[in-house]
Amino acid sequence: MPWQQTLDPLDSIWLSALLAVIPLAAFTVGLSVFKLSGVVAGGIGLVLEAIIALVVYRMPVASVSGAALLGALNGLWPICYIVVTAVWLYKLTHASGKLDDIRTSIASISTDSAVQVLLLAFAFGAFLEGIAGFGIPIAICAALLTQVGFAPIRAACISLVANFAAGAYGAIGVPVLVGAQVAGISSADLSRTLALVLEPITLFVPALLVVMVSGWSGLRIRWRVTTVTSVVFAGVQAATLLFLGPELAAVLPGLAAMGAVMLVTRAERTTPDTVSALPMPRIAAAWSPYWVLTALVVLWSTPWFRQSVATGPFAGWHLALSIPGVTNALTSSDGSLVTTQYSWAPIEATGTAILVAVLITALASRSVGWRLLGGTLATTIRELWRPLLLILLVLALANIANLSGATGSIAHALAATGAVFPLIAPVIGWFGVFLTGSVVNNNTLFAKLQTTSATGIGVDPVPLVAANTAGGAAGKVISPQSIAIAAGATGLTGREGAILRASLLYSLGILAAVCVWTFVVATYLPSS
Repeated sequence: MPWQQTLDPLDSIWLSALLAVIPLAAFTVGLSVFKLSGVVAGGIGLVLEAIIALVVYRMPVASVSGAALLGALNGLWPICYIVVTAVWLYKLTHASGKLDDIRTSIASISTDSAVQVLLLAFAFGAFLEGIAGFGIPIAICAALLTQVGFAPIRAACISLVANFAAGAYGAIGVPVLVGAQVAGISSADLSRTLALVLEPITLFVPALLVVMVSGWSGLRIRWRVTTVTSVVFAGVQAATLLFLGPELAAVLPGLAAMGAVMLVTRAERTTPDTVSALPMPRIAAAWSPYWVLTALVVLWSTPWFRQSVATGPFAGWHLALSIPGVTNALTSSDGSLVTTQYSWAPIEATGTAILVAVLITALASRSVGWRLLGGTLATTIRELWRPLLLILLVLALANIANLSGATGSIAHALAATGAVFPLIAPVIGWFGVFLTGSVVNNNTLFAKLQTTSATGIGVDPVPLVAANTAGGAAGKVISPQSIAIAAGATGLTGREGAILRASLLYSLGILAAVCVWTFVVATYLPSS
């Protein structure tokens, strides 16, 4: 007989939720207060999660082990695969000398650090989030910011905060599409509501980034480029959500914002005479790894490519592996049998698109030989093994929490607050992404809970599913997975706690704004 998941093993939803949150609290306190390394804090959290699953939720030992294995495998592929190939591309670009030209090309637009943040972390980062997601923009933008002179912790924190503006629409709008599907609502309705819920907050993200870099006095000096970037980005994003849907809601505003920053800085003539512009062919060659990456990830995301992989010569290159103790061995709290399997699809993985970009970059660069190519890969793995191990630990922890019922206990405790639930609905999304590192996974877990709670208190469910997505974007700023990626990209392995402390208040501040505005939208401005 399959084991039956329960959400309230102690016959008190609040007491069950309090125990369920202990591993997460231990992990967070270990990082932020005791300044433990991410691997040590993650290991402690994983052990505590396993104990609670076994003792409190009465989950079988085989199921706890299987859940941890499934989480670790999903962390290894595709997430670690993406991180390794993205950082490998960056290091290869550095080794080939192209990053020096990238830095010069950025300086030729402006040597102003605030403008560089708007261009790289905000606009270019949003574009990368839209076509790829899965930590790629955080890894690449944090690395590029350090290359142009930012301190590593500041580069990591800025990249994490900037990602909020596009985090809900990563990988061609998948979080929104999944959220609508799970919740049983129209993706068009959810997109339009996200425009209402998120854009008033997104409008202020460029100003926040400028203040982070140069303070309030810097914002007064740079008000023009900040305002134009904000209006262009939020306006294009809102129009995309209202009229096109979520698929391009990060790509188009990212492109538009890059153009806006360049036009405003050129009009203001902010480039000093001491910076000589490189010839256009040399600039194009320097940026070519990222243009190639962009083109390949877009290709990998098209339905045509995915259909070709599914039915073409690579159709057999797909492994679906049943996990002992999980697949057909568990029954969720709603009575449905858990049939989840581990899926390995090497060709259609986004990391493979990045790998192809690495190989094209190597072949197109005269200064890159096979020895340098292999050497940069070895260096990447040697520098990243600790953050990669942290990703595996966190996802193992998360999967045990999800399958044991601990995650549901916390969410249902929050949902039991009744009429004030719209105020805290984004907290569930924030928590979901903090736990899983993915807005997609968060919506998979909690979108249905949001609609059920909305029905129970008599409000429109669409704003609450939007709140779940928006809260998730705020949670991504400090999710352990995101922090591990940022640490690996900026050479801060072992100092994940420092990044968490630098980013925590920004994540909580954004979450608070989302909570208050969601309450207003859900209570006083119900969508049609």
